Amino acid sequence: MRHASFLCGAILFFAINVNGQINVVNPPETDAFPQVALLAPSANPLGFGALPATAPGAITASPITSALAEPPQQVQSVYETYRWQAYIGYEYLRFYQVPPVTLNTNGFTYSMVYYLKDWVGADGEFDATHLNQFNTGGWLLLGMGGARFRWSAPRGLELWAHVLGGYSHFTPQTPFGNEHAAAYEAGGGVDIRFRPRFAWRVEADMVGTHYFNTYQYSPKVTLGLVIKF
Repeated sequence: MRHASFLCGAILFFAINVNGQINVVNPPETDAFPQVALLAPSANPLGFGALPATAPGAITASPITSALAEPPQQVQSVYETYRWQAYIGYEYLRFYQVPPVTLNTNGFTYSMVYYLKDWVGADGEFDATHLNQFNTGGWLLLGMGGARFRWSAPRGLELWAHVLGGYSHFTPQTPFGNEHAAAYEAGGGVDIRFRPRFAWRVEADMVGTHYFNTYQYSPKVTLGLVIKF
């Protein structure tokens, strides 16, 4: 009797274990378990209303697409480049007339430049300096044209050089010869910007002429105002 009771208990224990191993989440196809709905996780456990679905055919812009649609930023130059430059200033020229006669002349200079490109331009210049010889006043006049080359340096500086050729007139009449001669000039300077359209100029040149059957090489310096437009 004892053995029969033990055998029945073992069979019952084995049957319970086999039934407990059935997957209640994925039940066999032949059985239906109402408790599956209770054990399966809910898609909306807190009970909030579902968000409205996107309407068919609607287009939504992603953040990346919106960022790419913005126009690119452009960086502009700090200083604007002007094609024209007008200059007027004081001029001192030491005229080596004939050996050993030299004359100190003072006056003004005026020039106009049009830059064909950023670095090269057409240069025109007029100089008028007053002198005194034999207790008589006179003038040395120069009108020349040529090419100018420039380079924009830091801190608003502009370095340049030019080569000019043209005509000169000298008065008063002297016993040494005529009053007209060819002239040429070479030199350069620096423009110091203090406003977008204005700059101070310091210039140094060597002026060559051919008076009285000899050549004159006369140094000249100027200081004045540059106007850009």
